[in-house]
Amino acid sequence: MSSRAVGVVVAVLLVVGAAGCAWHRSDGDGTVTPTGRTTDESVTTPDGRTRTYHVHVPDTLPPGAVPLLVALHGGTGSGPQFERTSGFDGIADAQGFIVVYPDGVGTKVLPDNRVWNGGACCGVAQEGRDDVDDVGFIATVVDRVEAGHAIDPARVVATGHSNGAIMAYRLACELADTITAIGVQAGTVEVDGCRPSRPVSVLAIHGTADENIPIDGGTGSHSLSRTDFVSPRASVAAMARADGCPDDADRATDPHNPDVVVATWSPCTGGSEVRWIEVAGANHAWMGHPATSGLSEEVVGEPYPDLDASVVIWAFLEAHPRR
Repeated sequence: MSSRAVGVVVAVLLVVGAAGCAWHRSDGDGTVTPTGRTTDESVTTPDGRTRTYHVHVPDTLPPGAVPLLVALHGGTGSGPQFERTSGFDGIADAQGFIVVYPDGVGTKVLPDNRVWNGGACCGVAQEGRDDVDDVGFIATVVDRVEAGHAIDPARVVATGHSNGAIMAYRLACELADTITAIGVQAGTVEVDGCRPSRPVSVLAIHGTADENIPIDGGTGSHSLSRTDFVSPRASVAAMARADGCPDDADRATDPHNPDVVVATWSPCTGGSEVRWIEVAGANHAWMGHPATSGLSEEVVGEPYPDLDASVVIWAFLEAHPRR
């Protein structure tokens, strides 16, 4: 991680108020080289489909119940792909939590390229808007993981990229009794009338140069779905209103990286918090992690190097259990 990226992480952690100390030896950025085991699982969902997911469990966990992170890949990705590119396994091994990587529904032409029904997006998963019950799928996966591991119900959290971020927002809207906080990059709310049953803390990261999901909404020049997206800025403000936050956010520029502006709505109902991180010049790619291929770089751009989305998202989620 570059010195500017470290500066961003430190600054955001100071704003969050708690970084979540590793309970065993880790690298300087709070991660370790993953040594835990990932298993491939399947389940029959309420809509009658057989769906797959992947569970990463560290070799050693702290005593008692631990957090569960639901990590949702982007459109045309997969659980194993997001596991490789996000680095969440290393953070989980360092910080002591379990990660589950569900798989979306395969597209008709390329079954290994998977998408989520986030509402108005994306692809085959949302044709007819109710064709695929991904909310029910995620709820079933969480139940299955909880049946096999000691999971803290106050710390069942979700993250996602792009279409996965859109899906994470839908979970916050429709599965708030289970999902306690979300942290996303490059997403937007694509369901009508989002009214969470309980407050859900939200962190949203977005680049000003995102050409797949433009920061002010609309159809991006690099969008594969050609969706007319709701404004990401408006989406996070709507989540703040849903959580009963103050009307105005506190805004600050990161002292170590002028590209980064942080807006925070707090205090909100039930101790929740909503935060927006805007990164000047950053595109759609998952920040702080190398592109998986030349093709992915061509589609979403070269990843912004000076903010590690995975580290920043986990720091926020770890610091915001449900009270």
